[in-house]
Amino acid sequence: MSTGAALKERIIAESKKIGIDKIGFTTAEPFEGLEERLHAQQEKGHHSGFEHKVIEERVYPELIFDEPKSIIAIALAYPTKIANKPPREKGVRRGEFARASWGTDYHDILREKMDRLIEYIREEAAEEVTFKPMVDTGELVDVAVAQRAGLGFIGRNGLLITEEFGSYVYLGEIITNLSFPADEPVPFGCGDCTRCIDACPTGALLGDGRMNAQLCLSYQTQTKGMMDEKFRRKIGHVIYGCDICQIVCPYNKGKDFHFHKEMEPDPEAVMPKLKPLLTISNREFKEKFGHMAGSWRGKKPLQRNAIIALGNSRDKSALPDLLQCVEKDIRPVIRGTAAWSISKIVTSRDEMVVEFLEEALEKETDKEASQEMTKAIETIRNKNEKRRR
Repeated sequence: MSTGAALKERIIAESKKIGIDKIGFTTAEPFEGLEERLHAQQEKGHHSGFEHKVIEERVYPELIFDEPKSIIAIALAYPTKIANKPPREKGVRRGEFARASWGTDYHDILREKMDRLIEYIREEAAEEVTFKPMVDTGELVDVAVAQRAGLGFIGRNGLLITEEFGSYVYLGEIITNLSFPADEPVPFGCGDCTRCIDACPTGALLGDGRMNAQLCLSYQTQTKGMMDEKFRRKIGHVIYGCDICQIVCPYNKGKDFHFHKEMEPDPEAVMPKLKPLLTISNREFKEKFGHMAGSWRGKKPLQRNAIIALGNSRDKSALPDLLQCVEKDIRPVIRGTAAWSISKIVTSRDEMVVEFLEEALEKETDKEASQEMTKAIETIRNKNEKRRR
């Protein structure tokens, strides 16, 4: 057995002790075919804007690392079910975070485990070793590395699907100057199945593993501006992320792993009450949600999404809270979204609500918020007219 092969076996054994659920090795060769796809995605406006900006650095490891020889890919399985859901309370509406945001921020968990693995390799290698670990926000495309390293295949939904854990895995990779025998890539395994494509509420999935990220509900919940009206009803009560394309995938049926204590969800955090979110302070937000991946964009997008969720639930008890948002919140996005939500909750013309919104509109200086208030007033009036007919 060569030195690289022997070290690889020891690394695999150590990774299990560290708590890495799956590990694979591939070369640091360029990711052929990816460059053209990424340029096409950008030209069509299908990218989210959260990706690394320089496409060539996502394709050619040698542009971001001196003399790369191998890439080690790892996967950690995360839970999909909550053991103790919050009790149902009459008149209390709750939001929901997608599963990938449960527990401690996965970036921190993966980095800690990769750092421990790197430390082990440094001690074991008989030569000078260099590393570059990455999780999600690095240059390389995580699913492309993981697929080539034999962890799984890229499904029609663009996610890595593993045999053992389905697509409910967090991914990370380490570029190194060490050479290891490469593992075999996993062939495409979706066959003729199109369940994820059929279930996607916005048609974001293109059918071949690519997506229009601008249409993805997960992306929409993470934007900071006014959410386009065509997406608002579709997010339902989910205030961060989207699990639909994973829930319907046959590979995910019955998958629910609880290997990592730090990934376990706090029921009150991942299914929070919506109304208290509207007035939560920065300190309270950090204390309750700061450890979660879903907090990375700050509280405003989650508050906006909570307002939308209240409108989608037609929660009349939320009207006073939403009226307060319109009157007192200093952020135009919150004022405008609250006006939309009010228009969905009010079932017929309420003179006091209309008068309130008209007064708010007179004082409003933001163009988008003004447009939302104008539409909200018209919506409430139209409801009244339809009723008279």
